[in-house]
Amino acid sequence: MELQATEVVKPEADQACGSHNQINMEDEAIGNLQFFEKNDWGTPIVIREKYLLKMLESLKQATEKPVKSRIQRVPYMLRENKELKKYCRPSVVAIGPIHHGHPNFEYGEKMKLILASNFLESHGIDAKVVYRQVYDNLAKLNMCYAEDVRKHFSDEALAWMFLVDGCATLHLIDCFVQDYPEHTDDGKLQRMNIAKEQVAFAGMDIFLLENQLPYELLELLISSVVGQREQEIIRVSISEFISLSNIFLKSARKSRKEATPPCHLLDLLREEILANFEKTKMIKPANIINEESPTFHNVKQLKVSGIQFKPSYTGSLEISFQQGFFSKLRLPAVIIDELFLSKVLSLVSYEKCPDFLNDKEVTSYICFMDSLIDHPDDVKVLRKSNILMNFFGSDEEIAQLFTRLGNELIPNPFLYANVRYEIEEHYRKTWQPWIYGVIKVFYDYWAMLKVGAVIAILLTVVQTYFSLPLHRTKP
Repeated sequence: MELQATEVVKPEADQACGSHNQINMEDEAIGNLQFFEKNDWGTPIVIREKYLLKMLESLKQATEKPVKSRIQRVPYMLRENKELKKYCRPSVVAIGPIHHGHPNFEYGEKMKLILASNFLESHGIDAKVVYRQVYDNLAKLNMCYAEDVRKHFSDEALAWMFLVDGCATLHLIDCFVQDYPEHTDDGKLQRMNIAKEQVAFAGMDIFLLENQLPYELLELLISSVVGQREQEIIRVSISEFISLSNIFLKSARKSRKEATPPCHLLDLLREEILANFEKTKMIKPANIINEESPTFHNVKQLKVSGIQFKPSYTGSLEISFQQGFFSKLRLPAVIIDELFLSKVLSLVSYEKCPDFLNDKEVTSYICFMDSLIDHPDDVKVLRKSNILMNFFGSDEEIAQLFTRLGNELIPNPFLYANVRYEIEEHYRKTWQPWIYGVIKVFYDYWAMLKVGAVIAILLTVVQTYFSLPLHRTKP
């Protein structure tokens, strides 16, 4: 193709107004320079200068790497899944622009106004001053969102929304932590006529991907609080709230490593879960793709091979395997309920965001658990091992839950690769399941003998009791 520039010549007054002249007249208003590109047939194609510059700019923007992942909608395949989509949407309160104004959240809007008003009043903040601060930082805050979720709002509406939602979120977190663990009927939130049930749902909504607020906004609002001590109290409350919201059980509080500033509260929760998660132990093995690649075995199969299942209380994604005659697979202890499902879906949705480069840690954990759970009996074994605390439904529902989640996710094949290979090495020792089976039969046999012995003793006692002279009939 051939590209050349030419000057636009004004048509004479008596010239016919054909389509080519109309194009020239339109371009006269934006500049005299046009580009003519000839196709294979020699026909010129007009490319207007401003249009060309706009397209070149879009190419430049496409190659620019965003500093942080932007707040966006849940990926389509998850939010349109019939069984999962209700856990991707708010229950009580809409935070941020994505669900703002939806009629289902009218009560939530009233609750946010109450919380925001109390936050401003209790900390002596001038609402007009902080609104101006938010408005002045609006360009920076807007860049934290995908364009399609904020384009329907004016700057004034966005600034007001950020002010109310940010203050309400901070006050809800602060009051929740200060009332914990008692949560009596006369707590701070109850004195604002906010029911405990609504607080529970709001606490779940805070971590939804589509309900996130930029952390820069929260810091801006915290910095408006009068007094360094008061500011530090709020920051400590956020840290405590994140720790309490960890989906995994832990025996002691972990110290989270300070890294880059978080994008939002969901990002902060993910950092909490990944704290002390040693990915260096989960590197790619040398023989990851060969004839010895591990297969997936469910809990029942692994139990028959002599593997015992033990809970770990590190509060992280750490999974370890200890080889031996009675090998042990340690899995994070977790409470399975709707709160767990909501948070997990938000975390894996965040990891699936196209502009968020990560190692898919939470996604890989869910897929690992999915590979272990094929049947309700697998859930039963994990439940009896205190790894899964079931507050969700039946064992069959838990099995279906992990299957549904696993079907929508693609794990990082290198995470937990060493654990899988160690399990496979143990499983392929065919003599071990043999001996373990014999031992199991032996123990079962002795258990039956013990039960039989107890029954025999009880019958002997009963027989002896009724043979006493007291029970003999007189002739």
